[in-house]
Amino acid sequence: MSETKLTPIEIGLTAAIVAVEADEPLILVAADGSKGEALAGLPAGPFDPIAHRTFEIGLRAWVEAQTGLRVGYVEQLYTFGDRGRHVPRDAGPHVVSIGYLALSRMADNAVGLRGSTAAFAPWYRFFPWEDWREQKPPILKSTILPLLEEWAQRKHAPEPGRLLSRRERTRLYFAVDGGPWDEEKVLDRYELLYEAGLVEEARRDGREAALARESIPALGEALRFDHRRILATAIARLRAKLKYRPVIFELMPAEFTLTELQRTVEAISGRHLHKQNFRRLVETGALVEPTGEMSTATGGRPAARFRFRREVIQERPAPGLRLGARG
Repeated sequence: MSETKLTPIEIGLTAAIVAVEADEPLILVAADGSKGEALAGLPAGPFDPIAHRTFEIGLRAWVEAQTGLRVGYVEQLYTFGDRGRHVPRDAGPHVVSIGYLALSRMADNAVGLRGSTAAFAPWYRFFPWEDWREQKPPILKSTILPLLEEWAQRKHAPEPGRLLSRRERTRLYFAVDGGPWDEEKVLDRYELLYEAGLVEEARRDGREAALARESIPALGEALRFDHRRILATAIARLRAKLKYRPVIFELMPAEFTLTELQRTVEAISGRHLHKQNFRRLVETGALVEPTGEMSTATGGRPAARFRFRREVIQERPAPGLRLGARG
């Protein structure tokens, strides 16, 4: 009896490191010129069970080696192991990557990034359809929805293993026909665009829907491997977690105004929030306490400064900002 040849497996560690500056959510990206790869990607490296006792220790070591940063808050996202996700046509070992979400304050990053090829980039550069703070993104009406509608018309019944048809998923994920926009469905939207062959990664991976197109529309910048999928997972997790954990304060300085806090929440969630409603949420949740100091940085009337009230973690099981649905 002949032995089955097993494909070598490597475990990789990939970090989506988030920060906020000037009301913009940022993601740390790093070049990988050593492999001749032109595209930027998330900081990543292999897990070494000899050098690293745990995955998280390995991740922190790789991030510091590649970027000079020592990240604070870290949580595991998901394991990404699709065939062909790392090496075209599965040449060489199959790399299974464990994705992580990490949060950082820009003030803590200035020294660490000096001399590094890594830099923070706006995450809406990779997902331009996710930023609804000012208006509904024009790219939805001009490009995405017409192409998805045309793709959905080709097959009306749900594909095997799916409960919803292409059109039903388009309506649900992209708020078609007046439905509510769910800011947490970042990964669902990206996956649908990938399935329809509308993002560069689908063409690069040799997906039939993408190869059948004469050209791929410019729907945000691609990242190497499946790093944009990992980033979509991280954004969705963070947007959801805002509502039941005080993680937003991992991105805030020690002291801040309520306006600065609101703009940071808006930056992450991608939606505009009513000022009075937001302040009522913060007050009801007892998430902050006044420092007794005033800020004059606004250029207008001095604003009270606040800090995160850490006791809230012990007082309630889910101390977050329940923003509610967007119409």
